[in-house]
Amino acid sequence: MRKKADNAHGGDLAGCEVLLCVCGGIAAYKVASLVSSLVQRGAGVTVAMTEAATRFVGPVTLQALSGRAVITGLWTVPHADDVQHIRATERADLVVVAPATANIIGKMASGVADEIVSTLLMSAAPPVLFAPAMNERMWANPIVQKNVKALKELGHVFLGPGEGWQACRHVGKGRMVEPDEILTAVVGRLAEARG
Repeated sequence: MRKKADNAHGGDLAGCEVLLCVCGGIAAYKVASLVSSLVQRGAGVTVAMTEAATRFVGPVTLQALSGRAVITGLWTVPHADDVQHIRATERADLVVVAPATANIIGKMASGVADEIVSTLLMSAAPPVLFAPAMNERMWANPIVQKNVKALKELGHVFLGPGEGWQACRHVGKGRMVEPDEILTAVVGRLAEARG
């Protein structure tokens, strides 16, 4: 008989809490691997998704991998007294946004909180770890670059984007970095936080 893994008692990330915010882009399917890797290493993972993200990967998939309910809206609270956008960021040791779309980067830089992910990000302290994913022309847009610069100046961290084949059939800078690279960055940040 196989022994069931108990993440609460093992793994180098045991006791760490990660809030993973998933935005609407084709790279959203890659976060399933990231969630699984984090949980296998002992981290507690709470996933929040924009409505657009749920069109690329189902919340049930991420719920099964994380072992927790997925936050999909401002009005989907499990308990009447649960203010999710505050509690989820309070208990998180690190907030990760993957894929981070031009939309969410722009909202964050402008202080817009009009759905669950942007609202969570408004209550999160820096550094938030962003893994951008968008078309190469969007990434190169001066407005996007201005927003990225503003967030970096506030202490937020950007991983990538990488270069390569994109879903729009172009090759260029804008691909989300691979889940293993995000995992490495998360592990490093959590180690720093532990001191």
